[in-house]
Amino acid sequence: MANKELRISPLNHTWILDFDGTLVRHNGYKDGVTNTDEWLPGALDFLHSIPVDDYVLILTAREDEEDVRNRTIEFIRAANVRFNDIKFGMPMGERILINDNKPSGLVCSYALTPERNQGLEEFKLIIDENL
Repeated sequence: MANKELRISPLNHTWILDFDGTLVRHNGYKDGVTNTDEWLPGALDFLHSIPVDDYVLILTAREDEEDVRNRTIEFIRAANVRFNDIKFGMPMGERILINDNKPSGLVCSYALTPERNQGLEEFKLIIDENL
C-alpha cells in the first residue's frame, strides 16, 4: 500500500489515538501466553514524530483496573512515548470526532483508519508551514 501523508499546519494539535490494534497488537496484554504488549510496525516512529507541544490523548477499551492501568502506562513510558492523558474503559464502538474547519480553509479534523494490527508505517506526518 502506498504511503499516506498527513499534512498538517505548524499550529499546536490535539491527537486522539486508539491503543489496541492501532498502536499495539490487539489484546496482546491478555493473550494468555506472554501477556505483554508489542508495538505495531511504524507506531513508535509515528508517535515520536508528533510535535512536542501537541496534546496527546490515548483511548483504550482496556479495563480500568489498577494493574492493567499501571502495566499499560509503564509500557508506554518505557518507550519514551509522550502523552498527556490516557482513558481506560472506553466503549468498543466507533469513535466520532466532530470539529469545525477554520474560516481560512484549514481542515481541523482528520481520521486515519489502518486495518487492525497493521500499524502506522504507511502513514507519514508532515508539518506544512504553508497551511
